[in-house]
Amino acid sequence: MKQTKKNSKEVYHSRVYTERPAYADFDAPGKFQAIQSIIARRLKEHPNAICSYSGGSDSDIMVHLVESTRELFGLPKIKYVFFNTGLEMRATKDHVRATAEKYSIEIEECRPKVNIVQASRKYGIPFVSKIMSAGLEGWQKKEIPLSIADEFEKAEDKAAKRKELKERYPKCESVINFLCCCNSAGEPRPNIQLVINSSKYMRDFISEYPPDFKISAKCCDYCKKQVAHRVQKNYDMIITGERRDEGGMRSVPRKDSTSMCFTETSSGQHRLRPLYYVTDADKDWYKDFYGIKYSDAYEVYGLTRTGCCGCPISYKAVEDLEKIRQYEPNVVKAAYNIFGKSYEYRKSYNDYKENRRKAEKEAKNRMEDQNVEGQMSLADIPEYLWCRDVND
Repeated sequence: MKQTKKNSKEVYHSRVYTERPAYADFDAPGKFQAIQSIIARRLKEHPNAICSYSGGSDSDIMVHLVESTRELFGLPKIKYVFFNTGLEMRATKDHVRATAEKYSIEIEECRPKVNIVQASRKYGIPFVSKIMSAGLEGWQKKEIPLSIADEFEKAEDKAAKRKELKERYPKCESVINFLCCCNSAGEPRPNIQLVINSSKYMRDFISEYPPDFKISAKCCDYCKKQVAHRVQKNYDMIITGERRDEGGMRSVPRKDSTSMCFTETSSGQHRLRPLYYVTDADKDWYKDFYGIKYSDAYEVYGLTRTGCCGCPISYKAVEDLEKIRQYEPNVVKAAYNIFGKSYEYRKSYNDYKENRRKAEKEAKNRMEDQNVEGQMSLADIPEYLWCRDVND
C-alpha cells in the first residue's frame, strides 16, 4: 500500500492505483486499441480460453472487443459461458441468446448445484457489499463482542493490544482487523474497504440494532464462483469483464499477481481482465462509436447495472426492482422473498446514517453559535482603552 497526504488526512492507495499501466490513462480510442493488442497477444499465447458472459453492459463491450480482435487477427474461436444463478431477468436471458446469434458464437448456460434460495437459507444473505457481508458473517460466527473496537481505540500501545486480542480470540485474525479497523500489526487502517467503518457509522449501527438474520455473500460463491471453477478448470486462460471502476472487491488487489489486467494463478491458469482500467466514460464512447445495443434491462427498464436480480449489495436494489416490476413482476417477487430482510435492514441503516449526520451537524452549529455569542465585542471594552497604544 502507498500512503499519501490529502487535505491533511492519510489516504491509502492500493496497487490497483500505484501500479497502473500506461494505457490506463490513454483516451478512449487509444486505450481500446491497446486493449485489442493485449487480447490478441494473450489469445495467441493461450488459445484454449474461456470467457464469462453475463449479459451486462461490461460483457457486451468485452465480447465485441474479443470477437473483433479474433476476426482482425484471424484467431480461433473461444468458449463462452453464461452463469444463470436462478434469479435472472428475462431481459438478460433473451439478450444472451441475441448476443450468441449476433456474433455467431455459442454461449453455454451453466446452473449451480446449490441454487440461490438454498444458499441464502443455509448461509445468509448479502448486506451492503461483499466485503461487508464477509466481515459481518465472520463476526456473527465467531461471536466476538463489538466492544473490542473500543478497547483497541483507547489503547495507547495498539500493537500490544492487537497481540492480546489475538491471544484472547485465536483464529479470528480477519474479524479482529475488520472490527478494529486495523491490520495484524495493530496499525490503524480506517480508510480501506476491508474494515467495518468503511461504511460510515456501521459499527455503531450494528451495536445499537443487531441484525436478526444471517449475513453472508456465500450465495455468490455457490451460484457463480463454484460453478465457474468447475467449468473453467480445463482451460488455460479465463477471460472476465471486471472493471476497477465498479468498486468493491473488483478494486482490491488480487493475491495471484501484482498485475491487474493479466495474471497467472497458483494452479497455472491465466486470467485476462481486458476491461480492468476501462472507465464509465470509455464505455460510453465505445458503445456510441460501434453502435452496441445493451439488453432491455438497460435500454427499456432503465437499469444501470445488472446481475443477480435484486442483489442487496447494490445500494439501488429496491429502486431497481421497482423499475423492473411492471415488466417482470415474478422475478421481483422472488427477489423480495429471498433478500427482503436485507432491504429492510439497509433502509434502517440509511435512516440511522441520516439521523446521525443531522444530529452532528446540529451539534456543530450550536457549538459555533455558542462560540460567537461568547466572543468579546467592542461594547465590552471600556472607552478609555480604545485608543491606547499596545505598548502602554
